[in-house]
Amino acid sequence: MNITYIIGLVLALVVFLLGCVLGINIGPKAAGLDPITFNPQNLWNFFDAASIFIVIGCTVAIVVASFPGSTLSAIPKHFGIMLNAGKFNPMKYIDQLVDLAQTARKNGLLALEGKANEQEDPFFKMAIMLIVDANDPDKVRAILENDIECMSARHEDAAALYDKAGAVAPAFGMVGTLVGLINMLNNMELSGDGGSSIGKDMGTALITTLYGCILAHMIFGPIANNLRIRDSEEVLCKQIIVEGIMSIQSGENPKALREKLLTYIPQGKREEGAKAAGGGE
Repeated sequence: MNITYIIGLVLALVVFLLGCVLGINIGPKAAGLDPITFNPQNLWNFFDAASIFIVIGCTVAIVVASFPGSTLSAIPKHFGIMLNAGKFNPMKYIDQLVDLAQTARKNGLLALEGKANEQEDPFFKMAIMLIVDANDPDKVRAILENDIECMSARHEDAAALYDKAGAVAPAFGMVGTLVGLINMLNNMELSGDGGSSIGKDMGTALITTLYGCILAHMIFGPIANNLRIRDSEEVLCKQIIVEGIMSIQSGENPKALREKLLTYIPQGKREEGAKAAGGGE
């Protein structure tokens, strides 16, 4: 579970809501007032149905107009990927590759076919089968690296959806501001007591900008960032698989293979791998 995303989002919402209802009275003008006041009724000042309709409705409409149905239909999957922070564990792949290297060293590459059928990761399975089928090493590397590039491009398309939404939401916040100002000016009566809707129209003008900023920076921005982080984690694991598979095909020593693959992970996490290296050859 991506606990940092949840904590950050909840914290941002709590801080925002507290900022709406909290009053901190300090300075000469606050004489006689409580140091801290709470006014929950102030939350209603930040609710405006017209603003919600303009910002959310137009943002969704433009996103739908900008992306194909296949990308839009994958939105629920995007949330699952974003929240699953522990799916890609480099150490797990390193251990599996070292085990494969030991099997290949003892029984030959053909013995890896059974190991390939046990793999849940289709990329890992394909990589093993490519060397089991005695393909040329350059061909194996080219196929695997092309697969990684295409996968990363698809992931970037998914993140771009939320980048687009994050860019559009503040823009339609400004559109809502213009709508509110236009209505306010049209309803002004300079010579009479009219203009009773000025406050409401001005509220729509300002709140739409607020909603646009909230959607862009509290919702869409973090989603796009987290999707790119998941992509980088998956790419790292697949790069480890590629390097490991190529080393196995060339007959590299399992212990040397582990040491090579550990260079892909941060120094602080290599101790765990070093402890497992006792299983060596």
